[in-house]
Amino acid sequence: MRNFWPLLIAGSVGAMGLQAVADERYDLLVGSYTAGQSEGIYRLSFDAATGHIDAKPLQVIKSENPSWLTISRDQRYLFAVNENGPGQADPVGRVSSFAIDPKTHALSLINQVQSLGNEPTHSSLSADADHLFVSNYSVVEDPGGTLAVVPVGADGQLKPVVQMSSHASSRVNPERQMSAHVHSTVSSPDGKFVFSNDLGADKVFVYRFDPKANPELPLTAATPPFVQLPPGSGPRHLLFSADGKHAWLTMEMSAQIAVFDYHDGKLEQTQMVDLAAGQPASDKAAAALHASADGKFLYISNRGTANQLLVFAIAAASGQLKELQRRSVEGDHPREFSLDPSGKFLLIANQKSNQIVVVERDAQSGLLGKTVQKLPIDAPSDLKFLVRQ
Repeated sequence: MRNFWPLLIAGSVGAMGLQAVADERYDLLVGSYTAGQSEGIYRLSFDAATGHIDAKPLQVIKSENPSWLTISRDQRYLFAVNENGPGQADPVGRVSSFAIDPKTHALSLINQVQSLGNEPTHSSLSADADHLFVSNYSVVEDPGGTLAVVPVGADGQLKPVVQMSSHASSRVNPERQMSAHVHSTVSSPDGKFVFSNDLGADKVFVYRFDPKANPELPLTAATPPFVQLPPGSGPRHLLFSADGKHAWLTMEMSAQIAVFDYHDGKLEQTQMVDLAAGQPASDKAAAALHASADGKFLYISNRGTANQLLVFAIAAASGQLKELQRRSVEGDHPREFSLDPSGKFLLIANQKSNQIVVVERDAQSGLLGKTVQKLPIDAPSDLKFLVRQ
């Protein structure tokens, strides 16, 4: 693995500039797939003054297919899904918990539990941080995808799964929708509801979350119990606006994004945007979405043969979208991306071209500019920042 990283050329920094440099450096955690050269999770140093990632890792954490990373709000713990399944080095889906050193950000394993499903692809913490919602995608039809609820101790220790939920598939697409494929699960802004996006069912399933009423079965079906999406659309990731009044949902198979008004567990669709209108099916593979910190812009990745980042302006009152820009990711399969804490750069994890691409971002216009770095790293799948306290 050592030979896979380009050489790092270090420059000297004067004493007067040390504090300024420290204030603009952030730790970047990179999740990955490990079928090739990657060893697991990488902790790298990112310089927000230049937009460059140091090539030499600060730490390498060996872990099987840690494809999605979830950081607790207090930055004390990291939870990684181990997207394992039949035919892989480890055929068992798992979730791992790590302690994050508050001073150095060094990671140390706390424990690991089974996700009780194949290919767990996403996780999120409940608002009270006492439960982790794990989405078992499950590539194969049998047993299909499931949602698993994992209790989390105050010390970051994961406990065995206490609840499993499964869904009926739409069976619209005979290749990809013959069974459930839970792709992600997130909480409502107030923490009272949980939304599970099932690519195989063409639905977003809605649950009430009340662990005090029933610790063993904290999720119960809400009314209505799901949001119906277009047949064959394949819902993937849901994101709520900062004010909690709106939400956006990527639909992977149709390369669309649905815009919703949100209130008390109910999503009401107000807009449908085509990311690849008039383009061939090979262009349709919508994936990640993230909003800027000021809530003015939404960024969405579309994979397939398109391999683009799309930039939208967000209407403050309605949450509806207006396209501003389409930009090449300069690579293949942008599975995830992240805006850096300064808001000046956007980092793209191009999974199939084995690289992280860093591009400039204009905070005022929201537009993406020139490429400042292409860092080789094998099969990157998620990017999360740590901010020093």
